[in-house]
Amino acid sequence: MKQQKFSHFRSLVPPIGKTGQAALMMRHPFAQLTLATCLMLCAAPGVAQPAPLAAHVQPAAPPSIVARYQKADDYLGANLNTLIGNRDLQARFVADSKGVIYRGGSAAARQIDYLDLVTGASRTIVTETVLADLLGKAAAKPVTAATLNIEKPEFDPGSGVLKFGAFDKRWALDANGALSEAATGDSDGETGLSPDGRFRIVARNFNLFAVDVKSGRETALTRDGTREQPYGRSIPQLPDILKQGTEDPVMPVSVRWSPDSRQIMTWRLDTRGVAKLSMTQENPPGSFYPRSFSYIYPLAGAEKLPMADRLIIDVERALKKRKAKIVPIAVPSEALLYPAEPDMGWSGDKGRLMWTERGYGQQVVYTIDPKTGAATVTAREAAKPIVTVTSSFIQPAPELGGELAVSERSGWAQLYLVTPDAPDGGAPLTRGDWEVLSIEHVDAQRRSILLTGVGRERDRNPYWRALYRVTMDGSAPVLLTPEPLEHEISVSPDGRFAIDAMSSPTIPTRTVVRDTNDGRIIRELGRADPTALIASGYTAPELFKGVAADGTTPIYGMIYRPARFDPARRYPVIDSVYTGPTTTQVPTSWDETVSANANSVAQLGAIVVMIDGRGTSRRGQAFRLPAYQNLGEVGIDDHITMIRQMAARYPYIDTTRVGVYGGSAGGYDAARFILRRPTFFKVAVSSSGNHDLRLDKAWWPEVSMGIADVATWERNSNMSVAANLQGKLLLIHGDIDDNVPVTESFRLANALIQAKRDVDLVILPNTTHRVAQPFFWRKLRDYFTRNLLDEAPPALLPLTPVPADASTSTPSSSIQ
Repeated sequence: MKQQKFSHFRSLVPPIGKTGQAALMMRHPFAQLTLATCLMLCAAPGVAQPAPLAAHVQPAAPPSIVARYQKADDYLGANLNTLIGNRDLQARFVADSKGVIYRGGSAAARQIDYLDLVTGASRTIVTETVLADLLGKAAAKPVTAATLNIEKPEFDPGSGVLKFGAFDKRWALDANGALSEAATGDSDGETGLSPDGRFRIVARNFNLFAVDVKSGRETALTRDGTREQPYGRSIPQLPDILKQGTEDPVMPVSVRWSPDSRQIMTWRLDTRGVAKLSMTQENPPGSFYPRSFSYIYPLAGAEKLPMADRLIIDVERALKKRKAKIVPIAVPSEALLYPAEPDMGWSGDKGRLMWTERGYGQQVVYTIDPKTGAATVTAREAAKPIVTVTSSFIQPAPELGGELAVSERSGWAQLYLVTPDAPDGGAPLTRGDWEVLSIEHVDAQRRSILLTGVGRERDRNPYWRALYRVTMDGSAPVLLTPEPLEHEISVSPDGRFAIDAMSSPTIPTRTVVRDTNDGRIIRELGRADPTALIASGYTAPELFKGVAADGTTPIYGMIYRPARFDPARRYPVIDSVYTGPTTTQVPTSWDETVSANANSVAQLGAIVVMIDGRGTSRRGQAFRLPAYQNLGEVGIDDHITMIRQMAARYPYIDTTRVGVYGGSAGGYDAARFILRRPTFFKVAVSSSGNHDLRLDKAWWPEVSMGIADVATWERNSNMSVAANLQGKLLLIHGDIDDNVPVTESFRLANALIQAKRDVDLVILPNTTHRVAQPFFWRKLRDYFTRNLLDEAPPALLPLTPVPADASTSTPSSSIQ
């Protein structure tokens, strides 16, 4: 395979020699690193690198399995913070776009800084060592600087007050260094308080009541609500049921206030006849006995789903007349594909909502007359064979006179301005065989839009994001991030600035603030420092370009090698898989690449690969369409073909020993890979897998499957091919999974047993969809070590001795 070459990368590496080496060390951002390290970090991303040369004929003895497990821990999750300085600055705009708050330094010595964008001055607000100590005392929890996690920080430079979230509370640190719990206030739609504070909507006995805040007087807005048909109440989700210990937990009232604080838009849920799921928590904390719950979870392919009907009520009038008038909104009832409230809101004095057809046949935006409930179609998306809502969307743009739609009508996700006079049309604002990903800011005065996209620039990886400015005349987008790198962008609320964390899988993150007028960098906030990571023996991953099983379509993958990699050895290969059409798997940024769990798994002594085959996103509709009603097969042969291409280039890859693992939809993938291609994949670890798509929440399968018949659902089920199993399969699932029900793994295990096949099953107690805990990683590592590496895992730690004075006997009087 010929290597693709990009001329801009050659400029990064001067001629080798004393003069060239000195020049490189001066120009590279990590001048303290060795030349070899700098060359590695500057290796052209998007290009398959030559095979490393063997240093000797005979392979060196591998590190002990104990040492390899320890290295796997070192490269896992937050543990990487000790090896990387400035790993993630978490920069965000504050103070009405006048400043930026960000976190810099190493894991144990970070500080929170503030940059004033008006004056250019910066200052440290607090060190995280001090903040962790204050927070630990206030919350009565152990907190260290290395484990400190703060959410949604806000800073007022005038008062010097820092506000942030931690432990499900908001906190305020004043300018004198005193920490206290902060008031959270009321947010629209959660506590039901009107924007002007005059009225509040409360829910009681499945009905809604309006309260005059000043007088306390209340009026019933609805009277016929029931448990199966409540008003202003979403479907209770499993986490709330578990937290409150009841199938009818207290929930936020679901309403949207009109801007003038007079009317609300709300809805009525109908769950009559909807099949329920049940779960049992066998080890509930604080209780000896198990507890069981039934709950509604909209399921893919189900004959009946929960339905939503939206309505409008004039609250001000209802309180005056002590009687409410319900105005039904004249749109069809909507099937809820997820246990959340339907789309609803206001645009000026009119209502606005989006209605989604079951199976994603179309999405329709309506404008609502609040007096009559009459609905007018103002925008519609109806791409064939399906509207893929993870690649297309519609958002209001009243300042431009319509709706902004990212549509695949051309085969690529492009931006259109859709006006009410032509809801099925739209003026194209972008064109071409590339994809618009997000709309970051709309400037009505300049009639321009800031957006991000992928695939437009031909001199770089087609998955790397860039920031553009487009104008309403449809002229070519202006590139504001010229560096051939991945750009993670956050635009200020006023649209004047952008925080840009730019990197590649092999070039560490540089975070800057840009002027969005011309893309000019006005301030650098920091650069990730991998000195300690490199010193640990870290082997940089390689972005590999190959072709799909059709022999022509370019596809991309990532190759991870263990630390202190030895090309003279033979390594098994493990596929870290997630073929979900809704996204991509191969990392594009430096931090994503380093922190991917594939990096940790490779330390066992394996080559770990990640591959984006056909059926995944961000490469146009035609690239993703092989997944349509074909999730059971899509991508498998592309992965096999790519692994064989990698092995053809690198003889140390042993394709007779191939494993696969993944979680969630990747868990479905891992199981189906070994079940559908049993002669190639020998070992699989599948966690939290949705093995029969009909037992998963409706939106995820139906966004790729649409309205499928029973035979199609069955063909895409892992249970239908359980008898194919030849290798070793480990299923892992949390017993209180709130995303993919644990019944999925039980059902697949049963199908394997009925087919007289072997299976290993681990159910993690009190564990949701997030199974990544120490025991999970231990089981995954042990499974591959035994069955793929053919080695013995490290011995378990010895049991803690029982104190001599502790009695383990049971009094005879208590024996039952």
